[in-house]
Amino acid sequence: MAKQNINKTNAARLLDKAKISYELIPYEVDENDLAATHVAESLGEPIERVFKTLVLKGDRNGHFVCVIQGDKEVDLKVAAKVSGNKKCDLIPMKELLPTTGYIRGGCTPIGMKKPFPTFIDESCLEFDYIYISAGQRGLQLRLSPTDLIAYARAKTEKLTL
Repeated sequence: MAKQNINKTNAARLLDKAKISYELIPYEVDENDLAATHVAESLGEPIERVFKTLVLKGDRNGHFVCVIQGDKEVDLKVAAKVSGNKKCDLIPMKELLPTTGYIRGGCTPIGMKKPFPTFIDESCLEFDYIYISAGQRGLQLRLSPTDLIAYARAKTEKLTL
């Protein structure tokens, strides 16, 4: 089978520059199903290894990022507390691209327009590698969770319900 030529995303170039090891893994995009469960099925990986990136806005400290397992929901009370807010909510979809530079289904904690405080669910530490978006639909980054935590200057917390 011929090796597919994959164009590097900004996130991949940033990891290269930081000398962080990763793999770019393409998958078939279904515009009607951007869920992480579809990504996991396409990759042939358990959903527990596929993490999604959520952008939230708190009532005190503004925007922040939570990276959680693809089949889980973020606990907004915990997310608010760890980010120093009283309450928070997911940002509206129309604000995602102008805030982060990424679209739904292609949002990654690496290389957003501005660095936001980032929190990654502690479940990532159970794995030697996890998947996160590479910054575009149809492409995932496979990397060590500890490398991601270090690069994103993230804190690990129990973030899900």
